[in-house]
Amino acid sequence: MTKKLKIAFQGEPGANSHIAIVEAYPDAEPMPCPTFEDALAAISSGEADLGMIPIENSVAGRVADIHHLLPASGLFIVGEWFLPIRHQLMAIKGVKLADIKSVESHVQALGQCRRTIRKLGIKPIVAGDTAGSARDVSERGDKSVAAIASRLAADIYGLNILAEDIEDEAHNTTRFVVLAREAKWAAQGSGPLVTSFVFRVRNLPAALYKALGGFATNGVNMTKLESYMVDGNFFATQFYADVDGHPDDRGLAFALEELKFFSREFRILGVYPGNPFRATFSETQD
Repeated sequence: MTKKLKIAFQGEPGANSHIAIVEAYPDAEPMPCPTFEDALAAISSGEADLGMIPIENSVAGRVADIHHLLPASGLFIVGEWFLPIRHQLMAIKGVKLADIKSVESHVQALGQCRRTIRKLGIKPIVAGDTAGSARDVSERGDKSVAAIASRLAADIYGLNILAEDIEDEAHNTTRFVVLAREAKWAAQGSGPLVTSFVFRVRNLPAALYKALGGFATNGVNMTKLESYMVDGNFFATQFYADVDGHPDDRGLAFALEELKFFSREFRILGVYPGNPFRATFSETQD
C-alpha cells in the first residue's frame, strides 16, 4: 500500500489552503497547523512531506509573513497552485442577515470583502484564519456574529450561508507555493518554468538598477519583484523575485551572473513548472 503524502497548511479544516491541497493533490492527507511557522516546521522536521502555503492574492497583495519566513526556513519551492477564492458569509442556524452586527475572519479575507462588509454596515474583526473563525462562530452560538470562510468550512462546522460569493472582485485568486525539504529542480526544457530566488544588493550607487539590467538585456521576463526589510533595518533590504525560465537557459544564466556580481547574497528558492493557470491571464495593452 502506497503511503499518502502528508501536506501541511496554515489554518483549520475548511481553510482555502485545505481546498488548494484537495484540488492539487486529491489523494494526499491535509495536515492543519496553527501558524505558518508551525507548517514550515512540520515540513522541516519530516512530519509533513510538503506544504501548501499562500504567497499572494490578486486583491489583497502579498502574504507578508511568508516573504519573511520562507528565505530563513531552508525549504524549497517545488510547485505552485492558483485557487479562485469564493468567500461566504455564514452564521449559526436560524440567524438572519439583519441580525448580524460583526464579522470575523482572517485579515486577508476581510480585505477581500471590504466593500461588501461596509455595505452591510457590520464591524470587521480580525481572526487567525477563515476556517478558524467559522469554528469559533459555530461553538459560541452568538447570533450577532458571522464569519467569512469557504463553503467547505460552512459544511464542516454546520453553519448557514447568509450571503454567497461576497468577495469584492470576481478575479479574486490566491497563488500558493508548494514547499519541500529538498530542492527538486524541474528539468530544463520540460515546459514553461518559473525560477524563484531571493537576493540582497551590495551597498553601491544604483546597485539594484545594475543588478536587474541583465534581465532586460537578455530578454528574461521577470513576473514578480518584492522588497522587504531584514531584521527591522531600514537600509537592509532583501528582494524576492520570480522569472520565467530555467537557470541553465542561456539568457537567464547570463542575467543571474550579472545579478550575483552586484549582490551580497543570492539564493535560488526553486525551479518548478509554471501552473497552467498562468496562461489564462495576460497584461492588457492600452
